[in-house]
Amino acid sequence: MNGVSGPLEQLRVTAASFEQAPAVMAPYLAKVQTRAYAVTDADVDALKAAGLSEDEIFEHTVATAVTEGLRRLDLGLEAIG
Repeated sequence: MNGVSGPLEQLRVTAASFEQAPAVMAPYLAKVQTRAYAVTDADVDALKAAGLSEDEIFEHTVATAVTEGLRRLDLGLEAIG
């Protein structure tokens, strides 16, 4: 695993190395980060209408969700440790 041990550490490396999303995705990704439960098909359809592929939308969605999940995990571990 490229000198990185453990699945969480590998996720951190992968998320940190992911390319920056196109600017048009910023509002959508902010929604994924703060209110993922509120993402709708219309949100995704708007990104597709803006010229983004489903693969690109998926990859940036997952990268954002993983990064946010790890951030929240770190805060939780810090609070109990």
